[in-house]
Amino acid sequence: MKPDALATFHFHKDAWSPPFPEPSTPGPRSRKAVACSAGLTKRKLIGKQTLSAPATDANRSDVLPTLVSALIVPLSTNAPRYPMSITAAIKQEAHALGFDAVGITQVSGDHAQSAAGDQENSPTFNSEAAVSQRLFDRLTEWLRRGYHGTMAWMERAPDKRADPRQVLPDCRSIISLGTNYLTEHRANEQPGYGRIARYAWGKDYHKTLSKRLKQLEQRISSLAPDAQTRSYSDTGPIMEKAWAEQAGLGWIGKHSNLVSAEYGSWLLLGEILTTLALDADEPATDLCGSCTLCIQACPTGAITEPYVVDATRCISYLTIELRGDEAAVSRELQGDMGNKIFGCDDCLDVCPFNLRAEPTQEHAFQPSRWSLSPQLNELSQLDEQTFATIFQHSPIRRAKHQGLLRNVAIAQRNLKPM
Repeated sequence: MKPDALATFHFHKDAWSPPFPEPSTPGPRSRKAVACSAGLTKRKLIGKQTLSAPATDANRSDVLPTLVSALIVPLSTNAPRYPMSITAAIKQEAHALGFDAVGITQVSGDHAQSAAGDQENSPTFNSEAAVSQRLFDRLTEWLRRGYHGTMAWMERAPDKRADPRQVLPDCRSIISLGTNYLTEHRANEQPGYGRIARYAWGKDYHKTLSKRLKQLEQRISSLAPDAQTRSYSDTGPIMEKAWAEQAGLGWIGKHSNLVSAEYGSWLLLGEILTTLALDADEPATDLCGSCTLCIQACPTGAITEPYVVDATRCISYLTIELRGDEAAVSRELQGDMGNKIFGCDDCLDVCPFNLRAEPTQEHAFQPSRWSLSPQLNELSQLDEQTFATIFQHSPIRRAKHQGLLRNVAIAQRNLKPM
C-alpha cells in the first residue's frame, strides 16, 4: 500500500490526509438549475447526485441528450467550455460502476506562482489556489515536526503533492470517488486473537478500486475524447482526503480521516484528475463540533491535537510501515498496541456518524477467517511462503512476513498478565 501523500495519517483506505486541516466552510453552491434540468437530486455534504438510471452502452445515446443543458460551465475566461451534461454523465457512469459517493472540485492553475510568493497580491488568486497553498503549508509543517517517522519518501516534492497540476499538466478538475467498505461482521475480541483494521479484512482495495477507476476513465474518454485523465487509489502523490473534502464527500475529522454524513468513517477513496473543466460540488462542512471521542480513544496518544496525528505514535504506522524487529517499537508503545497486529480502527469506531452507516454487500470487502478472527498462535507459526500464499490478495502483505510476526509477538506478550 502506497500512501496518497497526505501527511496525517491513517493507513487504512486512503491512508493520509492533510496534516493540519482547518474546519471547512461551504463554498459556492452547485448550479441547482442545471441539476433540476437534468433530473438530478443532490445529497448535502456527500457531493453525490442520484440519477434515474445508469448509462450503459445500450442506452447512453438516449441518456445523454436528456442531460444536455443550455448552461455552459467555464472554469475561467480562458478555459475550454463544456456542457453540464458531461458532469452529470460522468457521475452517472461512476455510480453504475459501483462507486457510492462522487464529487468534483476544480483545480486552480495559480499554485505554482503562489508557492513562490506574493499569492494574495496576484490578480488571479482564487479559492482553489488557496487550498493548494494551505495543503503545501500544512504538509511542510508536518514534515518539519518529524511526524512522518521513517517514511523518508514523504519528504520528496511536497509542492507536487499539494498541486495536482504537477501530476497532470493542465489539470482543471478532480473527480473524487468513495466506496463503502463497512461489512456486517464483527472482529473476534476473545483472548488469543489478533485485531486487523477493517479495510484489510477483504481483498486489496487498491486493485478493486483501480479497476473501476480505469473503467471510468475509459467512459470519460468516450464522452470527451480530447480529455486527459489520470487516476489513483492511494497510489500517487495526491492528497486525496483533502480533495475529497473539497468535492463534498465528507470532512476531515479530528482523527485526520474523512467522515461522511452518510457512510461514517468507512469510505475508501480514489480520484481521477482530468483536464475537463467540470462543475464543482460544495465543499463539505465540518460537523465534528466539540466532540473529542476519537482523540480520547487513541491508545497511544497519537492525535496530538485536533486534526494533527503524529505517525510515529500511530498503531497503523507501527504495525504496517515501520520496519525492524521488536526493538524498533518502544516498550511504552508496545504495551499500548494491545492485540492489534495490522492497523487500528479505535479512532474510527467511536465516531457518532458511524451510527448512520449501512453495511456494503460488496464481495471484495468481505472478510476471511485469517482477517476477521486471526489466531495469534497460528499466525506465529507461518513461514514466509505460507504467509505469501494466504495474503496474496490482501493489503496485509504490506507489513511483510517479518513485520507481521513481530506484531504477533507483541500482541502475544500483551496477553500475559504483568
